[in-house]
Amino acid sequence: MSYTQLTEIERYQIRAFLKAGFSQKEIAFELNRHVSTISRELERNTGLRGYRPQQAQRLTDERKAYHCHTRISENTWNAVEERLREDWSPEQVSKRFAVEGFPTVSTEWIYHYILLDKGKGGNLYTHLRCQKKRKKRYGSTDARGQLKNRVSIDERPVIVDTRSRQGDWEIDTVIGRQGGSVLVTAAERKTRLSVIVLAPDKTAASVKTALVASLTPLAADVKTLTYDNGKEFALHEDIAKQLKANGYFAHPYHSWERGLNENMNGLIRQYAPKGSSFDSLTNIDVKIMMDKLNNRPRKCLGFKTPNEIMFGTKPIIALAS
Repeated sequence: MSYTQLTEIERYQIRAFLKAGFSQKEIAFELNRHVSTISRELERNTGLRGYRPQQAQRLTDERKAYHCHTRISENTWNAVEERLREDWSPEQVSKRFAVEGFPTVSTEWIYHYILLDKGKGGNLYTHLRCQKKRKKRYGSTDARGQLKNRVSIDERPVIVDTRSRQGDWEIDTVIGRQGGSVLVTAAERKTRLSVIVLAPDKTAASVKTALVASLTPLAADVKTLTYDNGKEFALHEDIAKQLKANGYFAHPYHSWERGLNENMNGLIRQYAPKGSSFDSLTNIDVKIMMDKLNNRPRKCLGFKTPNEIMFGTKPIIALAS
């Protein structure tokens, strides 16, 4: 029979049995554990105020963290920290190390490392992405009106759904403070490449100019554009003509039909929080934001980056050989 460490629940049970006057042998029998396990637990984790389950669990976790930290070299932890500060998730760090043949660190231990860093006053945890609760929409009436010559997503080629080719983009805007600059975003469905460009306002003319300028260098890889139903895309026919790409519109309030773009916009909020003004953002700021997203390894890409898939370029943060 293999040995497993005591759980936190078992530690609370030990505390209850001790208060009830049970002996170590009786506690071991009740928990179906060897008596030496109970003896060792009490010897190692009893403090000045007696045996306390919460303290016992904390001491155990600290010992585990210490042994893991000594097993994994300082250079490896430095590499982990460097990538966390580039806003890679613990899973992205762990899996990318495995892809590159670098000494591996599990996702669980990276999270534990971040927690210990936070306890020491560090700020690694601030680079983790927060998941906000989605607000439920009631009703399905579209009060925004219909755009002229709008083509429904129902007419979009079936091949777009398969993600088997490059060139199919999902389009949206990220809004800052009311009336100010906005970010026009485009996400390529197969490679997950993110294109972000600053527009001075949310007018259809400004959005069209920004979108065409940002995608023109990639025109050979622009076949379809799938939009949100916002009025800022009223000039979709002009966009289609200039980029030589067909445009389609998702159904109102069906954000999952542009799920990749919605996820990308959520990642952008890490750098451009909701309610903040975008007027102070520069094109350099936006490029840095875009580079960070396109140089992150993605699980759906086998932990390669969008830049690697689209352009064959390695991440800015390269692993040591």
